[in-house]
Amino acid sequence: MNDVVFYNMWGRERYQDYINLPFKYKEEHEWVTDFQKNNAYFLDHINEYASGPQKADYALTGFLDWYVKKRAANDGSVNEFAKNDFKVFMNLFNYDFRPIEVALGINCFSLISDYKAIVKKELMYNKNVSEKVQALSLKLETAKDENEFFNYVTDFYKAYGVGMFGLNKAFRVIGGDNGVTFTPINNMDKVMLDDLIGYEIQKKKLVENTEAFVQGRKANNALLFGDSGTGKSTSIKAIVNEYYDQGLRMIEIYKHQFKDLSNVIASIKNRNYKFIIYMDDLSFEEFEIEYKFLKAVIEGGVETKPDNILIYATSNRRHLIKETWNDRNDLESNNGLHRSDTIEEKLSLVNRFGCQISYSKPSQKEFFDIVIGLARKNNVKMTDEELMAEANKWELSHGGISGRTAQQFINYCLGGRE
Repeated sequence: MNDVVFYNMWGRERYQDYINLPFKYKEEHEWVTDFQKNNAYFLDHINEYASGPQKADYALTGFLDWYVKKRAANDGSVNEFAKNDFKVFMNLFNYDFRPIEVALGINCFSLISDYKAIVKKELMYNKNVSEKVQALSLKLETAKDENEFFNYVTDFYKAYGVGMFGLNKAFRVIGGDNGVTFTPINNMDKVMLDDLIGYEIQKKKLVENTEAFVQGRKANNALLFGDSGTGKSTSIKAIVNEYYDQGLRMIEIYKHQFKDLSNVIASIKNRNYKFIIYMDDLSFEEFEIEYKFLKAVIEGGVETKPDNILIYATSNRRHLIKETWNDRNDLESNNGLHRSDTIEEKLSLVNRFGCQISYSKPSQKEFFDIVIGLARKNNVKMTDEELMAEANKWELSHGGISGRTAQQFINYCLGGRE
């Protein structure tokens, strides 16, 4: 019966690929054949790994390849094959090619051994990935034998995983007719929480919620709201940088992409990483109804939100949706109790964020503390008194007191004051 289902789902060509699996994975012939005999499990889990037109291809090549490799990693035989390959690599690494170069009058092996890459701007490549690969390369160079070589490689993949999600911190979403794809953000800000001066209570709340999430405990969706330029977005970027090595990743999504949220969640829900879906500057005007869809995705829909996904949002509005005095026109009174359906509807979105953190403008003293702290981190050669006097003049003509204004003032000082 299952074979008939597979044939109808894939067609003749793909079904033949399925039949030939034991020959593709010769070393795993016995258990692959057994897997085919018990493919009801496979059918039951197809929908977890693919949907729509991609279902057949993903189910066959994606899920089954993953299953084969997982079994092979747990068993010992394939590991021995890998170690044998690593032994060959080590022999190549240590081989002295100089006699060959002398005999043939060439220097290509020396050039490769002492290869010097062209200096590139960071925007042209992913420095975050490059640094990790370079660190692995240096470790492999010190390996004493194939067993140590094997351990270095497997430890690397245990720490970072494989593919795009393994080596990148943050991603953007590209929607389309065939689902969503993820694009790595190569030049993400390297800010850490210690770089955000002040706001210790806010940072503590955010850290506690994120640590619970990363460690597999219950955590809440987080809304960081308050005055502009106070470090809301910076805090979330810093959180991702702080917990990246513990498997935390961020996916940035914009308001016009909310229709793709279900596809985004379906694509990442079964992965071994923890994902923050990040919505910056989230707010809605009266005529915008996308928030109704967002409400259902966050909490209230039929499908339960996966344990490896949280939503973190920033907003200058406490209640996210624009409120007007007209919202109070439908007030009802009953024995002194007042209720407004319009107000309740507009508050229903923000109430779905269990962790709400307020970022308010700093006092003048706190503003000066931020300025002085940033100046010392950036080696600005001015006394505290000079910094406070100049910063005071700067903020009067540059949007008032805020952390952003302080950073802009320091940039001005570093760029050469006129």
